[in-house]
Amino acid sequence: ICEKVIDFLEIQSIRKTPVARLPYGLKKRVELARALASEPKLLLLDEPMAGMNVEEKEDMSRFILDVNDEFGTTIALIEHDMGVVMDLSDRVVVMDYGRKIGDGTPDEVRNNQAVIDAYLGVSHD
Repeated sequence: ICEKVIDFLEIQSIRKTPVARLPYGLKKRVELARALASEPKLLLLDEPMAGMNVEEKEDMSRFILDVNDEFGTTIALIEHDMGVVMDLSDRVVVMDYGRKIGDGTPDEVRNNQAVIDAYLGVSHD
């Protein structure tokens, strides 16, 4: 499984490099590799792209999208970047102050008035 994960995440060239010496985006990719090596059925990713630049986010998004197909692993993603959430998700659950205010497909959630009010603000005319 380890070789499959290394190949999948395209980290062959850094396999002998100490993680502490890697750039931030590659460190995060190694974290994902460690998790996938345990062959989980469900993988909870909490802000996996926090602190990443645009290129690193695009790379990580590509890998996250393919995890289920490649390993059969379901991903539960906690992320505040709504663009990332909408691009990566089949189903979205939106929380506001610990309360579920919407769930459904990205399009359903995007058009949910409670979600719009919570995340875009409400006009108080």
